[in-house]
Amino acid sequence: MSEDSTKMLIESAYEASKNAYCKYSGYHVGAALLCGDGTVFTGCNIENSSYGATNCAERTAFFKAVSEGQRSFEAIAIIGYLEGNKPESYAFPCGICRQVMAEFCTGDFKIIVAKSVSDFRVFSLGELLPESFGAENMI
Repeated sequence: MSEDSTKMLIESAYEASKNAYCKYSGYHVGAALLCGDGTVFTGCNIENSSYGATNCAERTAFFKAVSEGQRSFEAIAIIGYLEGNKPESYAFPCGICRQVMAEFCTGDFKIIVAKSVSDFRVFSLGELLPESFGAENMI
């Protein structure tokens, strides 16, 4: 993945974070998902007063992409921060989001956690979800 593609994904994730509905936590999260054909789907976190109904930015991006027929994914960029602040720490995907990624991606899928276009880290899904449970375990 090129440096320009990485920066574009981070910028797209940051823009998506501005649409977050986070009136309970005040924590904005944005994600930008790069599909195998080069299409990018973005998502933000959408909170709900019934906390279990809350949806993370990463799953929002994946569900939008899958609902539009996408099944091949290359990378996702994630950025998060408290309202009124700049990103000060990396926003890692939660366990449920990692499991959703495992449903659609291989272990080499890239997860970019960013504070900015110049301050980011890249992990593989295999690194963040070792020994995962997947479709192959259902047989």
